[in-house]
Amino acid sequence: MLTAAWKVIGIIPDGLLRREVGHLNLTELHIVDSMHERKAMMADLSDGFIALPGGYGTFEEFFEVVTWAQLGMHRKPCCLLNVEGYYDPMLAMIDRANEDKFLRPQHRKLVLVGKSIEDLLEQMNRYTAPQSIDKWIDRSMT
Repeated sequence: MLTAAWKVIGIIPDGLLRREVGHLNLTELHIVDSMHERKAMMADLSDGFIALPGGYGTFEEFFEVVTWAQLGMHRKPCCLLNVEGYYDPMLAMIDRANEDKFLRPQHRKLVLVGKSIEDLLEQMNRYTAPQSIDKWIDRSMT
C-alpha cells in the first residue's frame, strides 16, 4: 500500500459541469471556460497523467499528452489504467504502429500500463522519460 499524500485536482469547463455531474469532493476543483483551457491547466498542474477507462474525450486527451511527451513538450509519465483489459485493443494498435515503424521504440515506452492505481503510481515514481530525438526522419527513410 502506498502511503504518499496525493492531491486530486479536477478541472472542468463550466458548460460540461452544467451537463454532467462534476465530482465536488476533490482536493481542488477548477471551473474553466473551455476544453482548451482545461487541457492547458491539466498539463501545467499535473505531475503525470492516468487515463481511466473512458470514451472519445478520454482517448483524445490521453493521446494529446502522449504526443506532447513524444515532441518533448513535457517529461511526465502517461498511464493507462487497464481495468479488465479495457485498453487491450488500444495497446494492440499502439504496438502495431511500433511494429510498422510509425512509432519509434522509445516512443512506445511513453505509455505506461497497469491494472491498478497502486501499480501505476509505483511505475510513475520510477519513470524516466526517454531521451528526445532531434530528427524524426531523414531523406534516406523516404
